[in-house]
Parts: sequence; C-alpha cells; structure tokens
Amino acid sequence: MEAEMKLDKWGYQVRTSSDACISAINSYYHQLLSYGRKRSVILEAPKSDPECVLANILAAHFLCSADSSRAPDFINAAKSHLDCASSYEKAVFEAVRYLISPDRDDDLSVQQHSELLRDFPKDLVSLKRAQVLAFYMGQPDLSLKLVQQVLPMNDHEEYIYGMLAFPLLELGRMEDAEKAGKKGYEINKDDSWSQHAICHVYQYECRFKEAVEFMVNCARSWGSLSSFMYTHNWWHVALCYLEGHAPMEKIRDIYDECIWKELERSDATAVEVYLNAAGLLLRVYIRGAHDIFKDRLNDLANCVTDQAFWFLEWHLDILILWALSCTGRFNKAEDLLEGLKSRVSMMSQKKQQQMHRGLALAEALYKYGKGDYKEALELLGHKFDAVNYKIIGASDEQLDVFTEVHITLLLETGEASAAIQAIEKQLNKRKGAPFLWSLLEKACSILGRAEATSYGQKAKQLEAAYFT
Repeated sequence: MEAEMKLDKWGYQVRTSSDACISAINSYYHQLLSYGRKRSVILEAPKSDPECVLANILAAHFLCSADSSRAPDFINAAKSHLDCASSYEKAVFEAVRYLISPDRDDDLSVQQHSELLRDFPKDLVSLKRAQVLAFYMGQPDLSLKLVQQVLPMNDHEEYIYGMLAFPLLELGRMEDAEKAGKKGYEINKDDSWSQHAICHVYQYECRFKEAVEFMVNCARSWGSLSSFMYTHNWWHVALCYLEGHAPMEKIRDIYDECIWKELERSDATAVEVYLNAAGLLLRVYIRGAHDIFKDRLNDLANCVTDQAFWFLEWHLDILILWALSCTGRFNKAEDLLEGLKSRVSMMSQKKQQQMHRGLALAEALYKYGKGDYKEALELLGHKFDAVNYKIIGASDEQLDVFTEVHITLLLETGEASAAIQAIEKQLNKRKGAPFLWSLLEKACSILGRAEATSYGQKAKQLEAAYFT
C-alpha cells in the first residue's frame, strides 16, 4: 500500500505514513535554525520510516559533518525511493546530494538551492544551507540575495531576520543589520542568531558596555545551544570586554567558565570550542597578555596536535598553526601546513585560485607564531586587507584579528609609517576602539612624532569610558 503524504513544518508534502518521522524532521528544522545541540534528532526520522526520501537525505547531510562514513547509505536509501517522493522531496534531494558531493561547483550548488527556494520559498532550512555555502564562498552579497528572494513569503517567521541581518553585517550595512536583528529578536527573544547580529553591530560601533549588557541578559537562553554557538556568543562578550579594556582577568574568567568549560559537557563538539578558544587567545596575545594565558594556550595546543581536528575548517587550521608555532610545536605545525598545501594542489584550478590567499594567510600565521615577523609580513604584503580573506570561512569580526596581526608585523619590522596608514584605515571605521589609538601612539612614538602623546591620552580616555 502506498505511503500517504504528510505536511512538514513548512506545509510541503512529504511521502510517509509515520507521524514520528515527520515529527523528527520538524524537530531537526528547529534545531538547525536555533543552533541547537540536538541536530542528531534527524537520525530518528529514517528509523521511523526507512523509505522516506526527505528523512534519508537530511540525515545524510547531517552525517557529512558528524560521521561521513555513514552518509552514503542514507543517500542510497533516499535515491532508491525517489520515484515515489513528492516534488519538494525530489528538489531537496537533488540540491543536498550535489551539495555534499566531493566535486561540487559552489556556484552551481547555490544556483540549485536558489531554484529550490523559488519553488518552495518557506523552506528556511534550505535557505540556511545555501547561506552557509555562500559564507564559505566569501560572498555575503550572494547570501543577502538568497534571503531577500524568500523574505516576502516569510516576513513574520522566526529566524528569517537573523538570517537577513548577518549578510547585511558582512556588507557593512550596520543600520539595516541592527533593524533586522532587532526585528528577529522581537519575534523570538531566544533567537541566538538575531542576538548575535545585534551584538555584532554594538561591537563594531564600539558600544561595548551595551553589547555586554544585552548579551549577558540573553545568556539565560544559551544552555541548549550547540558548542559553537554557545562559545561563540561568549567569545563576543569576551571581545567586548577586551576591546573596552576591561581587566584581563575578566576575559580570562569568560575563557575558563564559558568557553573552555564547555568541553566538560558530554555532548560537546570539541572542534567548535577550539575555534572560539583559539580566536580569543590570539587576540589577547596580540595585546601582550602572555603571562595570564600561557598555560591556556599550551592546553589548547596540546589538544590540537591531534590531527583529527585538522582540515575541517580553514579558519581553525590557520589559528591552530599559530597556536602550534607559538608554543614551539614546529614539527606539528609544519605537518599541518604541508597538509594544507597538498589539499590545495588537488583542488580544481578555480578553487586553487580562490584558496591562494587562504594558504598565504596560513603560512603567515605560522611564521608570526615562530617570531619570523619579516617573512610573515612578506606573505601578507604591505597592502593587506582582511576583507579579501572571507574565503577561509570567517566573519569580518573574526578576520579583524588578522588586521591586528598585520599592524603588529609592520611595527615589529620597523614599518611604522605603513602601520600608521593601516591603523588610520581602521580608525575611520571604529574611532571608539582604544587599542587602535594605543597602536597609533606606538607607531608615532617610533617615528618621534609629537602627536603620539595626544593619541595615548585618547586611548586612556576611551579605556576609562567603558568598564571602569
């Protein structure tokens, strides 16, 4: 007897007779959009109905990042029942199968998802998949286009405005991003992606105290978040304290209690914790807090010598290279760097060209960690602009640390005039950031310029304004 059609959360047809299967699919939708830590619920769907195409292909997509060796079985199960599937299931199957194929073309994959969303515009999970892909392509304009495509059909839906806010942030449209984030927050105050977008705006605009107060108030809703989102939100809080010149012990406490401690949870995803831990440690090291965080960096470096955490995220690999070389684990760092070079060499010509900058940044961070500042600067070049490195899978806020590395390299190699130009470029965007004024003071002092004193005073004035 043919299985009946049921409707999923979006109101689209799914061929199954199992209420439990549809329930698991809908729960997965919620977990994915809310950055929940129970995305594995999708594996319950094919258990309830092994013939359900949507259940199997979504399970395959989940397993590609959780346990890739199991994914082909679910792809094959979905494919074997494709003839009986609904048109919606067929569209999702084709888009996801191509997305997870090893030889996919990113542009074509986005196009497939755009076509899927044209026919099924209420499917916010497919939108999320496409936006994530656009993020790793370093194309926020494409991500914005995708969400704008379906916004008219979802203008009262939760999660849609957080998905609108993020590409607006990445395109520098802070006022629009704040409006979108706040609208998402009004619809659902526990929407962590909207919370995150609002914090991004406050942080960029140097409203550090406001950002911390907002996020700490939101933190009550973070207990069910994935390891990445939980530690990433606390990473933002720590950065606001750091940039607002709070006592370094405050940043240390957040690192210990709200980032590293996440590893104690039985369902923690370690790689997601390491990304935020390493990103924060690099920031504090640039600011000279070696003594306070030295043991913590050693602990992290010990963990990421495990090659199981390599080659998962370019952004993480670059941070790992710094952590390994900074702690004297040069052989391990060289193994990782050679592995990255090897992987790039096996990419298509198009992808190799795209990843060339990422590889240069990786090698530069390795050299920077070793203290080979001149070589690191040569790899980045004097006209380094972090916005050109989105391809590593990092937001503007995450990329800012590499701008700080570049300025540090200019100062360490006697290029104070070039450093001043780089600092002033940053100050044009963020005049309320004390650290930038301190760097400007240092650069002007090297050149013996009288204005160094006034820049130092400006830094101290701003430092006193936030968390004293």
